[in-house]
Amino acid sequence: MLREHIECFGVTPDGRVFRNAAGNYIDPSAYGITWGRAREAALTRDEHALELAKRPYDLRHAGISFWLASGVDPAECARRAGQSIQVLFRYYAKFLAEARNHANSLTEQSMRRWEEPMGDVKGV
Repeated sequence: MLREHIECFGVTPDGRVFRNAAGNYIDPSAYGITWGRAREAALTRDEHALELAKRPYDLRHAGISFWLASGVDPAECARRAGQSIQVLFRYYAKFLAEARNHANSLTEQSMRRWEEPMGDVKGV
């Protein structure tokens, strides 16, 4: 969807993707209205009822959360998000804890494999 928008409308000289009809910044009071219309046009009724991406900021949060849940290094997530690692740890501690639990589980699985008997080794 974003690629189609950029292909159709391009970006501003300073890199902004969205602008008003005159090519300027979108007025903050109009931004919420415009976002609401975009959500309505892009989402199904069921998705809209779930309040999916209710605010543009929700997309940022979803993206960062997805990176962390996918196992992307937290320092890289912070860099991509343009924030410090301390801010990332403060706001995304839940996802980091889940990643830590997943890492512990993988380590335990590996350790169990080391403890398993080797079985019959032919020719020895």
